[in-house]
Amino acid sequence: MTLLPTRAAAAPPPRPLTLFRLRKEAWVGWGFAGPFVAVFGLVFLAPIGYALYLSFFRDRLVGGTSFVGLDNYGDALTDPRFWEGLTRVGLFLLVQVPVMLGIALLVALAIDSGRLYGKAFFRVSIFLPYAVPAVVASLIWGFMYGTQFGLVGNINDSLGTALPDPLSPSLVLASLGNIVTWEFVGYNMLIFYSALKVVPRSLYEAAAIDGAGEWRVVTSVKLPAIRSALVIATIFSVIGSFQLFNEPSILQKLAPNAITSDFTPNLYTYSLSFAGQQHNYAATVAIVMGVITAIIAYTVQLRGMRKG
Repeated sequence: MTLLPTRAAAAPPPRPLTLFRLRKEAWVGWGFAGPFVAVFGLVFLAPIGYALYLSFFRDRLVGGTSFVGLDNYGDALTDPRFWEGLTRVGLFLLVQVPVMLGIALLVALAIDSGRLYGKAFFRVSIFLPYAVPAVVASLIWGFMYGTQFGLVGNINDSLGTALPDPLSPSLVLASLGNIVTWEFVGYNMLIFYSALKVVPRSLYEAAAIDGAGEWRVVTSVKLPAIRSALVIATIFSVIGSFQLFNEPSILQKLAPNAITSDFTPNLYTYSLSFAGQQHNYAATVAIVMGVITAIIAYTVQLRGMRKG
């Protein structure tokens, strides 16, 4: 008995898109995106909206809370304490960020070169300070800076020297920069090292064929290849500098004469809100600081990603 060839079953025609199907697919999409949108709105948009709402009001001794429009913003933009803190943070950013990123980049290049003995241990050792909470790191370095009971004081007593006080008004900003650099060099090193690991080996081979030395490979191959990572690390560092709060807040107890309540804009905002009970003005300063940070970070991104 012979089987006759059968014709392949034709594919069913596509179902027409109906309003019901479109609505169903839309709801399926919202089912996936909904949890993120809810969390994003709850922890990000809602606090910003509430802070913006508070910034348009002011508590008065007579009459209670009243709407003042943009008066709080005018006061913030002419507040010398706010601008002093912002200038101090700007100086911190201009000095500390290049030093930190430069050290992180050198360490990442050294590990990536393959000539470093025990690079796995070295990589973990550099990254380990990032795992230490900022509060603990500030306490550790704060006691080391102490001239009465800390490492500096012990060195002066043992060697008969007169090392300057790291927590004095003239040196406290540099001391804070040292703490932040110690904390985040490993974090930025990991960003740079991860970017270097995905650079195609063919680029190095082509550079070797052209007779390029190690320095030329770094400047002409490696750095251009990790340009995006450099920009991202710079943006994160800029934002982190403007958010400087934990380190000066902890060291304020050890150096009350050097670190005042308006030492940084974030510390000033905290003092206004929790010590001065000026919630509306504190929200205004926070909004202004957020706008300034966003503008500078966006400017860094535009300049960094510009093609040469």
